[in-house]
Formats: sequence, structure tokens, C-alpha cells
Amino acid sequence: MSTTATVEKDVLQKPKFKNQYENYIGGKWVAPSKGEYFENISPVDGKSFTKIPRSTSEDIEKAIDAAWEAAPSWNSSSATERSNMLLRIADKIEQNLEVLARAETWDNGKAIRETRAADLPLAVDHFRYFAGVIRAEEGSVSELDANTVALNVTEPLGVVGQIIPWNFPLLMATWKLAPALAAGNCVVLKPAEQTPVGILILMEIIEGILPDGVLNIVNGFGAEAGKPLASSPRIDKIAFTGETTTGQLIMQYASKNITPVTLELGGKSPNIFFESIMDADDEFFDKCLEGANMFALNQGEVCTCPSRMLVQESIYEKFIERVIERTKAIKMGHPLDPNTMMGAQASNDQFEKILSYINIGKEEGCEVLTGGAQAYNEGLEGGYYVQPTILKGNNKMRVFQEEIFGPVLSIIPFENE
Repeated sequence: MSTTATVEKDVLQKPKFKNQYENYIGGKWVAPSKGEYFENISPVDGKSFTKIPRSTSEDIEKAIDAAWEAAPSWNSSSATERSNMLLRIADKIEQNLEVLARAETWDNGKAIRETRAADLPLAVDHFRYFAGVIRAEEGSVSELDANTVALNVTEPLGVVGQIIPWNFPLLMATWKLAPALAAGNCVVLKPAEQTPVGILILMEIIEGILPDGVLNIVNGFGAEAGKPLASSPRIDKIAFTGETTTGQLIMQYASKNITPVTLELGGKSPNIFFESIMDADDEFFDKCLEGANMFALNQGEVCTCPSRMLVQESIYEKFIERVIERTKAIKMGHPLDPNTMMGAQASNDQFEKILSYINIGKEEGCEVLTGGAQAYNEGLEGGYYVQPTILKGNNKMRVFQEEIFGPVLSIIPFENE
């Protein structure tokens, strides 16, 4: 066997995982209260590769107990102390970047070139950024009148709940964790049930840096673990990223206790291309082609992906021809292959949803300009792969109005502004 073949085989080999993971509560790995677990499926091959705790309200309460036990000390810790811990976390992520990147790819399905080049480096940077921010926080003083001054100082909320999405599991976790921990809050975090493993491996890597109870991770389904977390009167703030209707439920649960909520939800972002972009076949025009194909970034599982495209009629035919040419150049393959540009959809549910929307578009009368079906990936026939798809139709069609959250671009020509 050649060296090249050996290297390739090693590169594509499934990462090593535990047969079963646990929740992390109060500085310890603990089994779910009811002793139930669910199979975690890799979108890469559609096969189960580990078991995850199916937690309930009892586990959420234990995590909140642990967080509040740690809160008095952590809430009053110095900015210097917290900053140094965040820097240690960033260093640990950086030192274990390849391990985390491979685990994230197997758990989520995205191409490893993205986890290596974007997700994990950004996670490192996020912890370092907030480690710096809190060292620079000085408060402020303002004079109200000759005899009165106002002193503004920041204080931690206490204990916050965080519910993480499945499209950027590790990156979205760090987006929420870094500022919350920097501010002196304790955290109860629930990963998405579709993609929990990367976050659990991260916890294994950084275990021991934070005091016990400051960061607690409880796995499970939304109705069984997410709802109790968002409904708890002992949570001072809820941060959620995910689908819009779920966000409405989170807000509803939190409103019973008037708990502050931060929601990052779905979208149907348009790109609008005017005829002036084709004045020259230059670097700017190339960026336009690149922007048009951003609909396939992260398999289209990004709330800000340009899933709609409006193109001025005078350039429509020539521009779309170039866009399709660029789309067909998107390399699909094994997500662990560094040459693969687009991997698998994150779950079977999402895979089926995307294919159903493509069929809806066809039934509504869309013209399929490229793609339009499941993608075949040799050796990974059970995986969740969809061809990058471009549909031409009109603005009243469902594929133009509803978020698909997949590699599907809906395009329509327009005459003028």
C-alpha cells in the first residue's frame, strides 16, 4: 500500500469516542436521574456511535443546585482570576484543536475544513477576546449636578441557562459561554440533542480549570430538559439559538417568571444583484459569485445563509450561468477529507426536511437549475447528503418564503428597483 493511501485511510478513520457519555454537574460526571440514554447518530454514515443521557427536570434541578452553590464565590471573583481561566480554556482548545475538529465533524457532519479553519479557531478567539474585555471593564462615573455623581458598575446576573443549536455546536457554545463566564455568571448548558458530543469532549478537555459548579452540562431533548431549564424561576437569564417556533416556546416558558431572554432565530436572507456587478469580470465580480454560492456554506445550515437571490433581468442569464458553474464545482465527499467542501446535513430529520422542500418547490412549478436530489457518497450510503440545489420560481412559492436550512437557493429575476 502506498504512503498516500495509508495517510488517506488514517485521515478518514472514525474518531474514537466513549461508548457512553454522562452529564457534567457540580464538577463531576453523573448519570441521568432516570438512568435513560439515547443513541447518538453520526450524519456522516447514519450510524449510532455513542449513547447520550436522556435527562429530565430532576437533572436540570441538580445542575441549578450546583450552579447556585458555586455562584457566591464565582460571582464575586476578580476579573483577573476569571480572565486567566478563560485564557487557559482558550489554550486548551487550541492545543486540542484537531481532536475537537474531528469529533465535531463526526457529530455534526460538516466538512472538517470548516471546523479546522473556522469553528475551532473562532472558539479560541472568543474566549481570548472576553478574557481581555473584562480586564478593560472600568465602569463609569457621571456628574448629575453639583452635588450628585452616578457610579455605574457591572455585576453578574447569577445563574444563566444556555440552549445550544446543532448547526455550530462548539462555536455557538463558546459564543454563549465566554461572555457569561467572563461576567461572573454560573452556567447550566443544554447542548442540542442532535450534536452533543463535541461539547462533552470540550468539557473533558477543560475539566478542572473552572471551580466545581460554575459550568454544568445537561443533555437531553427539548421538552424533557430544555423546557424545565427555560421554565425555572431560579434561572436569571436564558439564551437560546435555534428554530423560530422553538424560540417562541422558550420565550413563553421564561415569561412565566419574567426571566430575561436572548433569542437568535431563523432567517430567509436575500442576495440582490444589480447589473453593475458585471461591468467587469474582476475580483469584485468573483466575490459576487462567491457570495451567491454562500447558500451552501455549512451545508446551508446557517440562519444568515443567502437562501434567496434576486438578479436583475439584464444580466440574469449570463450571471446564473456563472453561478451554476461555481455551484457544480462544490466538492462533496467524506466530511473528514480536507478536500471536501460540503459535508452531511446534521440529522436525518433535517435531511428529510430539505428533500421535502425541494419536492415542494418542484410541485409548485420551480425549475431545477442544478442539484435537486439526495447526493450519493460512496461508502457512506447511510449518511445524510443533499446536492447543492438552485431553484428558479416566483416569490409566492413556499421555497421563497420559508426557511429550509439546507443547501437550497431560490432565485428570481427582477426588472428594476
